Amino acid sequence: MTEKEKDATLPAKKDFSEWYNELLQVAEIMDVRYPVKGLYVWYPFGFTIRKNVYAIIRELLDKDHMETLFPLLIPEHEFMKEAEHIKGFEDEVYWVTHGGTSPLDVKLALRPTSETAIYPMYKLWVRSHADLPLKLYQVVNTFRYETKHTRPLIRLREITSFKEAHTVHATWEEAAEQVDEAIRIYTEFYHRLAVPVLASKRPDWDKFPGADYTIAVDALMPDSKTLQVGTAHHLGDNFARTFDIKYENPAGEQIYAHQTCYGVSERSIAALISIHGDDKGLVLPPEVAPIQVVIIPIVFKDSTDVIQACEKVQQLLENAGIRVKIDLSDDRPGAKYYRWEMKGVPLRLEIGPRDLKNNVAMLVRRDTGEKRQAPLENIGQEVEDTLKVIQSSLFEKAMADVQGRIYPCSSLEDVKEKLSEGIALLPWCGEKACGLQIEEEIGAGILGIPTGQEEDHKGQCPVCGKDASVKVYVARKY
Repeated sequence: MTEKEKDATLPAKKDFSEWYNELLQVAEIMDVRYPVKGLYVWYPFGFTIRKNVYAIIRELLDKDHMETLFPLLIPEHEFMKEAEHIKGFEDEVYWVTHGGTSPLDVKLALRPTSETAIYPMYKLWVRSHADLPLKLYQVVNTFRYETKHTRPLIRLREITSFKEAHTVHATWEEAAEQVDEAIRIYTEFYHRLAVPVLASKRPDWDKFPGADYTIAVDALMPDSKTLQVGTAHHLGDNFARTFDIKYENPAGEQIYAHQTCYGVSERSIAALISIHGDDKGLVLPPEVAPIQVVIIPIVFKDSTDVIQACEKVQQLLENAGIRVKIDLSDDRPGAKYYRWEMKGVPLRLEIGPRDLKNNVAMLVRRDTGEKRQAPLENIGQEVEDTLKVIQSSLFEKAMADVQGRIYPCSSLEDVKEKLSEGIALLPWCGEKACGLQIEEEIGAGILGIPTGQEEDHKGQCPVCGKDASVKVYVARKY
């Protein structure tokens, strides 16, 4: 191993925090050395992963949403309109107070989220029931003065990749249907990242400020904490009343609209790299990998035939729409394997003189390390089929891991025992006082009520002993 390779060696993944921070640097996802706390720089390789990930969410939303872009700066008088909303964000807002050396007449907030930037315009745009539903989204940066321990992709002061959708509907029920649709879209989005997520309705004390209710999706991370990776909020007519968003119904009456908003951020990428990665580095699902196949020529003195064969395979795969690279560097094969394993390239093809003589290539899967020979005459189909298998197998493995780490519990002692291993599923009467006591006694949070929960006997609330109305996910959270 060269000195350069030794420098890039990762800690074992069991030391998750160290592994995660080191991986971001050596795999060139993000550079944490920017001289402002909580702000980080995307390396081009990491940004390509981001591009591929966000192409999926755009594809899913573009079927019936339209992408837009609203300003970053929000005037103070608009931001302060919705009392509950501002109360939820007042400690996190960055304020612009000067233009050059001149004090501004009106302070401007850097958006922590965009409701108060978008809804004054919705007041102008929504006039009639014919304008509804209105479904817009944007992918923007948002700013929050995060006072907790910051962590790249997970807890930031500049969220660089906030996808937020804002919809307007005629009725409360139609907005509720849109919240369910948002969670369905997010579940499909994460499935395509091979990341299983758990959807649950947040308790009232943990919902979005100003919302009627919030449903969120969480990913279970390797250190057994959960990461909230998407939220959908039913806003009722709360913001419509504040910003005077009304529509005229067919009877000519002015009616307050009902709204939803829902978002995902670069936490999606944190979950992606954390759940699949291993001691060797990234393990990327083929759909989002910047390079899906790397070809390694095994060369000796006269390597012309081998290089030509590799280039022919590259051209064939590129014509099939596969992202492929030949490593023609002077490094020895072992160093090349190491580099592309660290980068998470899903499939490696090795071609040497002996392989050429037998008209085969060696295929090596990044996720399992499995090696097999494949005939060169059918290499395109072999590669396509293997990439599909890798994609589905990553999801199946991750899903089995999550399901194996959800533990039905009946007492707070059970919960305390299991939280270091995963998520507890606990009966709860639904009363806020009992919920807060559960959180206080176990030192962790109620995630929420799993969506689609069947109405069977739920057991007894571990605090008050009454029959439980629901079961809830309980976990340590980021």
